[in-house]
Amino acid sequence: MRLAMLGAGIAGAVSLLPLPASAQGPVEVVITNVRDSTGMLSVMLCLEPQWLKICPIKASAPARAGTTIVAFAGVPPGRYGAIAFHDRNRNGKADRNFLGIPTEDIGFSNNALKRLAPPRFADAAFQHAAEEQRLTFAMKRF
Repeated sequence: MRLAMLGAGIAGAVSLLPLPASAQGPVEVVITNVRDSTGMLSVMLCLEPQWLKICPIKASAPARAGTTIVAFAGVPPGRYGAIAFHDRNRNGKADRNFLGIPTEDIGFSNNALKRLAPPRFADAAFQHAAEEQRLTFAMKRF
């Protein structure tokens, strides 16, 4: 009985160990069409269940007119969609007007924003395979 409990304890401890660094890889997001250098550019990497909600993988960089790069260090492998917004007033969210239309520029991986409606996850999705990866997409304003 003690041996079984010890074995279960070891198995539990092993499952809590972090993934080896080789199982995660950096993602660099290159965002074009940045309006100006005001505020921050924020990017979230979302798995499908988190799409268009708050995603736990987030990074920001000071906005640079033209092109801004936002880097993520250790991203686990998976199928993600990226959402970016130009947080010009640095309030940590994408501001919207009374109709729900963004008043700050936004962008999605694969340039998935084709019309006024939010894109589907399938349109923005990319596969990350634990090696260095670079995405490029443009900001849009309404």
